[in-house]
Amino acid sequence: MAKKIFVLNGHPREASLSATFAQTYANAAQGEGHEVRVMNVGDLEFDPDIGQALYKDPKPLEPDLEQVLQSIEWADHVVLTSPMWWGGLPAKLKGLIDRSFLPGRTFDTKSGKFPKPMLKGRTARVILTSDTPGWYFRLIYRSALHSQLKRQILGFIGLSPTRFTHFAQSSDPKPGAVARWIDSVKSLGAQAI
Repeated sequence: MAKKIFVLNGHPREASLSATFAQTYANAAQGEGHEVRVMNVGDLEFDPDIGQALYKDPKPLEPDLEQVLQSIEWADHVVLTSPMWWGGLPAKLKGLIDRSFLPGRTFDTKSGKFPKPMLKGRTARVILTSDTPGWYFRLIYRSALHSQLKRQILGFIGLSPTRFTHFAQSSDPKPGAVARWIDSVKSLGAQAI
């Protein structure tokens, strides 16, 4: 069955591994008959600073942020490609989340003791790159960014399950590694997972 897939490249630069992975995934999914939308955070125009308003009186969403939210609401499956920088997400991507994942739109704070996710029924795939070796990321950092994305961001708004593909030592990959990574992403896109 064909899926509606939203692919968000979270790398702010036009040319990056994350951009390559986003387009590779999208092309493979389209090749299998899935409907795909792709956006690049570097192309989006918005103020990433939530400012003083916080949730009580948020800034109006710029058209690009509204388009991101509409694409998530439209999708059955959301794919995020991003580098891990300083153990977290690039600032512009984090700003997109801060500004657009708002109560009343992505989670409900009036439904009881705990906020209720409003975007249930969607799955997610996160494709991360980092320079941190995988074993070090798991043992020393305890996969902190995976946990944050899975539980505190994507899961919080209802995207579940969230699955991860993590390519390590991406600034200085071993010979043939990037080609293997692209093949892996192509396979994920063809399966729409």
